[in-house]
Amino acid sequence: MSEEFIKVILPERFGGKRIDSALAEMMPNISRSKITSTIKAGDALLNGYTFKPKDKVSGEEVIYFNIKQKQNNLWAAENIPLDIVYEDEDILIINKPFGLVTHPGAGNREGTLANALLHYNADLSKLDRAGIVHRLDKNTSGLMVVAKNPKTQKYLVEQFQTHSVEREYSAIVYGNMISGGTVDDPIGRDSKDRIKQAVRVNGKNAVTHYRVIDRYANHTHIKATLETGRTHQIRVHLSSIGHPLVGDPLYGGRLRFPKKASEEIKEALKAFQRQALHSKKLTLIHPTSGSEMSWKIELPDDMARLLDVLNNFD
Repeated sequence: MSEEFIKVILPERFGGKRIDSALAEMMPNISRSKITSTIKAGDALLNGYTFKPKDKVSGEEVIYFNIKQKQNNLWAAENIPLDIVYEDEDILIINKPFGLVTHPGAGNREGTLANALLHYNADLSKLDRAGIVHRLDKNTSGLMVVAKNPKTQKYLVEQFQTHSVEREYSAIVYGNMISGGTVDDPIGRDSKDRIKQAVRVNGKNAVTHYRVIDRYANHTHIKATLETGRTHQIRVHLSSIGHPLVGDPLYGGRLRFPKKASEEIKEALKAFQRQALHSKKLTLIHPTSGSEMSWKIELPDDMARLLDVLNNFD
């Protein structure tokens, strides 16, 4: 971690406001949540003493604010190819292949998207998580946005927090869906398996919309869009209504074959060893221009091949 000490003098016009709110206005490049957590950690001093985020401003207070910025010193830059869909001074749009973990963690310190980003642009080492502001599961493919500077990272994080980033996914599920719909069920950690998430009454709000694209004899190709961004949200929600993703090792249950399935169908389903989920479209407000921008990519080869096989099964 690197440290940056910022001296902030709160003017009288902030009198009566919460200190964390006033600091957020004085330091627009730093998120409100970062400011609040820094105060709670005791890394901000008012007249040499710690204080609470809810304390009120009197005016002319001098605050020394210690910004601890992650340098990702333990993350190695690796020459891993990146499929860059778009790039400018503020953002990178990446088409992540399935099988690539988003960032290092226990058991996978190397070979991740973050390692690839640090090799592509060494300046990303100055940002938390190498500029990554959201994630896709290891075996989910598709579009992701990466920030290239602190201002953009703050702006994008806030867009995800307010659910203003639009994400559209393609998925192949078991069973015949009659029509589209919405799953509005809270999600939390599974009480029996900490690796999994589950629909739980005391979970966090989660909303998934889905629409049928194509129906096959025993499967359905759908479009899913998110209002919220809970861990494994699409996988959990679709499984909860009886239509788990093909190839999903956590929520799909045992491998299922259609009645009278041909060997081609059986082999195709056996060979599909990851959840059939692809982040196909991403729409956001550009942090500098303020314009809405959108990107859309085709299905990856493995999902396209599976659909071709399913389409040939009568």
